[in-house]
Amino acid sequence: MTDIPCAACQGTWPRQDHFIAALGLSKVYLHDDQFFPGWTIVVFQRHATELFQLAPTERFQLIEEVNRVADISAQVYQAKKMNYALLGNQLPHIHWHIIPRLAGDPAPMEPVWRVPHNPRLLTGSALQEAINRLAHPLRTTR
Repeated sequence: MTDIPCAACQGTWPRQDHFIAALGLSKVYLHDDQFFPGWTIVVFQRHATELFQLAPTERFQLIEEVNRVADISAQVYQAKKMNYALLGNQLPHIHWHIIPRLAGDPAPMEPVWRVPHNPRLLTGSALQEAINRLAHPLRTTR
């Protein structure tokens, strides 16, 4: 582990007002940029940077939680394809990006990071509505 404070552990990233649901080992947040609607982040609740640092039971449960978020996102957003990203280069803390790719996707063959666009930042009722679209099914289904 580095001496650099972990934004995920400190609670400064993701934004707390983007919180969707707490699962067993992770918390789910709406990504700041909703240019790709439904882009969520699944953050492991304790500090770890690599999957191999987790006990086998934790890895299994975390993948099941990621799968659950992806399944619900695919249904809610009627995704044609789901993208999953676990990188950690910029933020060394296990977190997954779950990104529904929709029928009207502007660049379906490109990773979202390579698609030039102005970020779509939601506020107020639009932010709450986007959070609620995923929060209800995540909190009520197992």
